[in-house]
Amino acid sequence: MTSKVPDITWLIGGPQGGGINAAAEVFAKAWMRAGYRVLANIEFHSNIEGEHSFYRVRVSEKDRQILSERVHVAIALDEESIVGEHHSEYNVFGGHLNEIVPGGALVYDASIKLDRSDLRKDIIYVEVPYDEVLRKTLVEAGRGSEFNALRIIRNTVAVGASLAVLGLDPEQYFETVKRSLRRVELGEINALAARAGYAFAREIVGDVPFELPQVKRPEVSPLFVRGVEAVGIAKIKAGIEFQTYYPISPSTDESVFLEQRQRDFDMVVVQMEDEVASINTAVGAAHAGVRTATSTSGPGFSLMSEGMGFASLTESAGPVVFLWQRGGPSTGLPTRSEQGDLRFALQPGHGDFSHIVVAPGDIQEMVDDSYEIFNWTDRYQLPGVVLLDKAQSSGYSTVDEIKFDHLPPIDRGIRFEANGPYLRYAFTETGISPRANPGEAGGIFWTTTDEHDPKGHITEDSLNRIKMVDKRMGKLALAAKEIPSSRKIGLYGPKDAQLTFVGWGSMKGPILDILDILKEQDGIDANFLQIRLMRPFPVEEVSEILSKAKRTILVELNYSGQLGSLIREQTGYDVGQRVVKYDGRPFSEEELLDGIRTALNTNDKRVPVSHLLG
Repeated sequence: MTSKVPDITWLIGGPQGGGINAAAEVFAKAWMRAGYRVLANIEFHSNIEGEHSFYRVRVSEKDRQILSERVHVAIALDEESIVGEHHSEYNVFGGHLNEIVPGGALVYDASIKLDRSDLRKDIIYVEVPYDEVLRKTLVEAGRGSEFNALRIIRNTVAVGASLAVLGLDPEQYFETVKRSLRRVELGEINALAARAGYAFAREIVGDVPFELPQVKRPEVSPLFVRGVEAVGIAKIKAGIEFQTYYPISPSTDESVFLEQRQRDFDMVVVQMEDEVASINTAVGAAHAGVRTATSTSGPGFSLMSEGMGFASLTESAGPVVFLWQRGGPSTGLPTRSEQGDLRFALQPGHGDFSHIVVAPGDIQEMVDDSYEIFNWTDRYQLPGVVLLDKAQSSGYSTVDEIKFDHLPPIDRGIRFEANGPYLRYAFTETGISPRANPGEAGGIFWTTTDEHDPKGHITEDSLNRIKMVDKRMGKLALAAKEIPSSRKIGLYGPKDAQLTFVGWGSMKGPILDILDILKEQDGIDANFLQIRLMRPFPVEEVSEILSKAKRTILVELNYSGQLGSLIREQTGYDVGQRVVKYDGRPFSEEELLDGIRTALNTNDKRVPVSHLLG
């Protein structure tokens, strides 16, 4: 019997290095091109290969912004994907078998010898001899001798078999597979392997268990975008000329994206020997007058602290640091997601210094904020930080278009005109000194990481010190006044809601999805206050909204609820309850709902969430 469902969740798991990435991304693109909306995310271990990884894809007739644990079909390339590691302390298994919905299916390799007598009885077991099906396909194609070289295609056999469970047109997938590989003959072989897997599984499954609503195929295929791509595109649009980086997950993909395109645009991307060199070289490039950035993660940003102070003290108009957060401290969880670096990004070094910190929440905001922060760092002559995380880095989502027409013109700030002596650090009414690039008329100046006078010469004079600190720190007040409120915060949902959620960054999409579910299932009218500009903090805007809120719940991917502490520090308002998650994985729909409902029913100040804990 076929069940009609509003969306399906598909999962493939296997050993790292086993090719699950390509299999999942082709699967996702196929249904996106067919007109469905797709959300996808990979979870992978920090070693090179061998450990368990999995890719989760949610397919729906409408946009979904949070992944679900309710898996309709799971593909296992190894036994660990099924039963996983046993966590004796909590008496739970870490595999995906228990995530499959009743009536769902597990597609697994016949070489995995399962004792199904002790396993679930309410799902379909689709046992497929991946190697055998692939070998037969290759022989029929006249390529039987290449089995060892092409064995990775067994993943495509498995994906083809999974289609037997889903009421989606398999031809759409076969065509996408064929077009997805640069070498035509490999595309053909993959399509044949997928067909063979599908045919084998259809004999086992019988009636298709799940069917999605029919949708119209779009005339123009939408975009399938990751955060690193959105940020890279925004940097190019902003006119970036120089980027430094040292490889560190999950930030490296963004620099590689730019590296592959530097010949097509007027920019240089340089892999440095370490993060200290990355930040200091970027500061030097900013002093030379070019738009510059560096990308890193928490451990790398830790090494950049002195360079951030260097940039702020010398008013270098940049660089912009793109901080892709992961689980910490120290090396922490190199390939997992967390929002643990907010407090660090606000004070990444010693002393009082000015810089701007922004935290975009979705693909369009990543473009907008990554573009405009270059204008802000140029205009106010200070460094900037864009706070992102691993979930945004590696997660794919369907986007109809990326809008650029509303972006402001490139603004390089106040320039020096050669009509008098050039004082690089001249005291002005706004605190911003006209600047010239080295080599321009009058553009000779001194710069040093010691306190200095308007000429740039080192001095420890007390009055000068007071004036210079006031000058640099006053830029934050100016930025707070000039940056529009629409770029500082967002308020979604009814203004007079019973419940107000507060969050930032990658929590935007999940919370917006939850608003609809709470309305439909619990009859709760809720709204969402998203904070994007973290420094200078939007005190007036946040205070106005929270002072009218009837009940508030903070949602964050960290232990302590760092945004809640920042709000209390800046406004005096204590967000009532905190739902937090810090196991390195993003919230699932079910986890977030459970956490919120627990908070509503218990009034607990802090509700930690992870379904591993039961």
